[in-house]
Amino acid sequence: MAPLIDLYQLTMAYGHWRAGRHRAPAAAELFFRRGPFRGGFALGAGLAEGLRGLRAFRFSAADIAYLRSVLPSTTEDAFFDYLATLDASEVTVSAVPEGSVVFARVPFLQVKGPLLVVQLLETMLLCLVNYASLVATNASRFRLLAGPNVKLMEMGLRCAQGPDGALSASKYSYIGGFDCTSNVLAGKLYGIPVRGTIAHSFVMSFSSLEEVKPRVSLSPLAGGEPVDLLALAMSWLRRVCELLQTPLEKANQGELAAFVSYAITFPHDFQGLLDTYCVRRSGLPNFCAVALALHQLGYQAIGVRLDSGDLAQQSKEIRKVFRACGTRFQVPWFETISIAISNNISEQSLEEFSREGSEIDMIGVGTHLVTCPLQPSLGCVYKLVEVNGSPCLKLTEDEEKMTIPGTKTIYRLYDTAGHPFMDLMALEEEPSPSVGQELEIHVLGQLDEPSKVVPTTVECLHRTYFRDGQVCEPLPSLPEVRNHAQVSLSLLSPVHRRLHDPQPYLVAMTERLYCLLTELRQASQ
Repeated sequence: MAPLIDLYQLTMAYGHWRAGRHRAPAAAELFFRRGPFRGGFALGAGLAEGLRGLRAFRFSAADIAYLRSVLPSTTEDAFFDYLATLDASEVTVSAVPEGSVVFARVPFLQVKGPLLVVQLLETMLLCLVNYASLVATNASRFRLLAGPNVKLMEMGLRCAQGPDGALSASKYSYIGGFDCTSNVLAGKLYGIPVRGTIAHSFVMSFSSLEEVKPRVSLSPLAGGEPVDLLALAMSWLRRVCELLQTPLEKANQGELAAFVSYAITFPHDFQGLLDTYCVRRSGLPNFCAVALALHQLGYQAIGVRLDSGDLAQQSKEIRKVFRACGTRFQVPWFETISIAISNNISEQSLEEFSREGSEIDMIGVGTHLVTCPLQPSLGCVYKLVEVNGSPCLKLTEDEEKMTIPGTKTIYRLYDTAGHPFMDLMALEEEPSPSVGQELEIHVLGQLDEPSKVVPTTVECLHRTYFRDGQVCEPLPSLPEVRNHAQVSLSLLSPVHRRLHDPQPYLVAMTERLYCLLTELRQASQ
């Protein structure tokens, strides 16, 4: 994965090598400057992929040959010889566990090693963490809006930014709280549950009842001779139309043929797409008829999907019909048939469903999840904070873009209710803060106004994951990362977790770090 770099990192590397500084010990930090989607938090993701990239970091002979064609002809051969020897064996990486809640300005990944290698790793790590964290965060927002009981399906494969983006979206939306994906390859590669219904094209491809073949092909679940499911469904359709007071002739026969054909093929997993034609007069009666016919043979339909119209209102009307059928025909489970919806679902859609009330059980989200239209990039940056034991400072008139110097330890402080209320940056050599200890701190945004806090619980956020060229901390499975993300979100105070106008989460530095920052700022002026 070594070629996953920007050209200027190679030119800088050559500059360091020519100056004899390439092996100087250095440290860099990866963080973002503002909370995404105008919210207060993000989910850190992409760590496992970043660690795989570190293990694979080296230049092949083919890579070196290409780099010779890219760099100026005056570049010394010895530099290319040196690049051919590089790997990440002298790099140490510490980070927050993948799936953790992270906040703006707080480093969630730290890299230490020889200066040249630390700089060459920048683009690879940003590439693997930026989009991953953005999609995981976006997915977590959909989960918070949907609530814990509604199933969420990622279905963005066809609208994602290419196959790599689609696979990443499937993986990291699962970490963010989605339950399943339509992406079969993502299911194979990552073990994510795969789900799907049928498309309008399947329903539209049938035009008459004569297309149901073979007619007599489905045996009762308990055993026995095959039954003509179409004839059975047609007899149920008359009863359903009578109950719903809809004209029998308005039920589209091609749609009924499609439903019956699908039910014969998947009697244990029958589900219907209701809005190819009229939901009330065709899709719904046809589905109920086929589901009741299956029930008569011992099978149970699993759900319906809507893809157009007023989804919240239709879900309530459909649930009412399911309850009526369950009561009239004495089929109790009919009332609980799952209702799934899709159709360009966004955060705004979920907010409308919540206001209006609905009977929706599953939501499929595509474009607004995988392309993150509200914010196309998390904006992570990777900044040098120390070289040769000396802290580095990027000084700018915009305090938000000013870096915080020195290698640091990051602590999360919790209040008496068990909610985190502050992330505290301390110099690495400082002693750890203690529970109940009064701490003098400086909050970012109001650095020159010291304040004091007393934490009830103190958590050291970073763990060392990579050392001596190897991953040195057991990595959790994808479901374990997903569970950690949900636990991490649940610990947030509601004022920090809310999606609109959240209360700013406090990020601060210790008195010693503030003094170092002040000293460097004054020396640079």
